[in-house]
Amino acid sequence: MSSPSCTLRLCNSLKELDPADEGYATRFVDCVLVASREVSASDLHLQPTDAGLDVRWRLDGVLQSIGTFPRGESTDPVTRLKVLAGLLTYRQDVPQEGRLQNDRFGDAMCGVEMRVSTFPTLRGERAVVRLFNNSDQPWFLDDLGLPADISDTWHHRIAETSGALIVCGPAGSGKTTTAYASIRQIVNDTDGGRSVVTIEDPIEVEVAGVAQSQVNANSDFTMVTGLRSLLRQDPEVIFVGEVRDPQAAGITFQAALTGQLALSTFHANSAAAAISRLSDMGIEPYVLRSCIRGILHQRLVRKLCEDCKQPIASESDMAGWKIETRDGIFASATGVGCQSCQGTGYRGRMLLAELLVPDDGSIRQDLISRSEVSEIEKFAVANGMVTVRERAVTAIRAGKTSPAEARRVLGFL
Repeated sequence: MSSPSCTLRLCNSLKELDPADEGYATRFVDCVLVASREVSASDLHLQPTDAGLDVRWRLDGVLQSIGTFPRGESTDPVTRLKVLAGLLTYRQDVPQEGRLQNDRFGDAMCGVEMRVSTFPTLRGERAVVRLFNNSDQPWFLDDLGLPADISDTWHHRIAETSGALIVCGPAGSGKTTTAYASIRQIVNDTDGGRSVVTIEDPIEVEVAGVAQSQVNANSDFTMVTGLRSLLRQDPEVIFVGEVRDPQAAGITFQAALTGQLALSTFHANSAAAAISRLSDMGIEPYVLRSCIRGILHQRLVRKLCEDCKQPIASESDMAGWKIETRDGIFASATGVGCQSCQGTGYRGRMLLAELLVPDDGSIRQDLISRSEVSEIEKFAVANGMVTVRERAVTAIRAGKTSPAEARRVLGFL
């Protein structure tokens, strides 16, 4: 659960609002957004139900309930969000996306970028607000917490003059953060001496020294048309926000073949699965062999609270992990917790990562020729790759995270 004090305080504040008041929706939205920023929530969910409006927020990657509240007699919080984001309030039958202007909230939301998306459901429009805190110092590679061996290798890879670098993982695994850190590192290491251009949907963070562009389907400026034009802009480094279809993948790898360093994010459950998926999207084996400089796969797990974590008490606490010894292995004090972790048993998150680097030509040839994900992974491991699962076991043994948390994030890999 989320912080008892923060959740209770927000819940009580929302209950004090009068649903019959004309300013109900305005005060409701102001209250939940400011509270979300205070607890560093990454997402805020407003879900209409028979009982009212169910409100939840995501803390450290876990969706947690705040409560269910009236939707308002004359004003509706979801409609209020649509007004603030400049969306069409009279259209409730189609999904919409927009951005909130944080200057509307003064200093309370300074440095926070907020994106709103709505979606029609059986009980009304559902709204999700994603919050990005840009007020902190921008992150570079050394700030990510990557294992030292991966960080050193990735530093060398982003200095390459051509080829493709892929950052992959499921939604919410920090792919975009790593990609932006890589771009900043390139600009910083070259003192702006390389032409870096991006095409994104949408632009999530503005990066100094980089020409960033956002697709606009209404103007026929799609990822594919943008990439084709971008190659005529004399770029040295291209960042593609996300490879989502065969055409975009094809042009990205074409750029990597013709002298640009192409960096992109990609949805895949492992580094090996990324190769398999790219092959399924129609990327020819010879292109993959020629282009790929590295595939970084990552996941985020919550770290145990050092003030209240407790030793593993029984085999059931191992959550199915077959680890030789339980000495020094800890579980969270979830349900008890302490003030430091606000009752969750966890405090902060850490990165688990694996890096597939087919350096040698013969290794690259043998690797790409394999079709099954399991075969690709076995071959990569035999040639030095440490898997995310192995990193998780190391973190569990070191008492940094719990078996239950690693299982929640990784499933039964």
